[in-house]
Amino acid sequence: MARLIDTSVFIQLERRGLPLEMVVAGMIDESYALAAITAAELLYGVERADTSERLTKRTTFVEAMLSAVPVIPFDLPVARMHARIWARLDAAGRRIGPYDLLVAATALAIGYDVLTFNVSEFERVPGLTVLRPNW
Repeated sequence: MARLIDTSVFIQLERRGLPLEMVVAGMIDESYALAAITAAELLYGVERADTSERLTKRTTFVEAMLSAVPVIPFDLPVARMHARIWARLDAAGRRIGPYDLLVAATALAIGYDVLTFNVSEFERVPGLTVLRPNW
């Protein structure tokens, strides 16, 4: 099994002061990564820091995550999957957020499950296995 870790998981790690090992401890011999959009969302959080203390804390956290977890780029296979999912969800009247759509497309394109606290959003995507952290 392989997992694409959603932004919501990283946010909870940071808020709770927990290490990445909290997430990956149960993934011995499993692959894990994050989508390029997740990296952008995390970096956006850094840019929005409203104090120098928060900026330093967020920068340290995000850079540690980005150096520890592989980032999957938005490439042509992901773009094709993105278009397919987008069209199907639109036709069914079951849209999800644009960034979540990118995460879902990345996961399906590379054959990964999604690890998220935002289960209800991702469960709308046909064929996507969605897991919630158990901590």
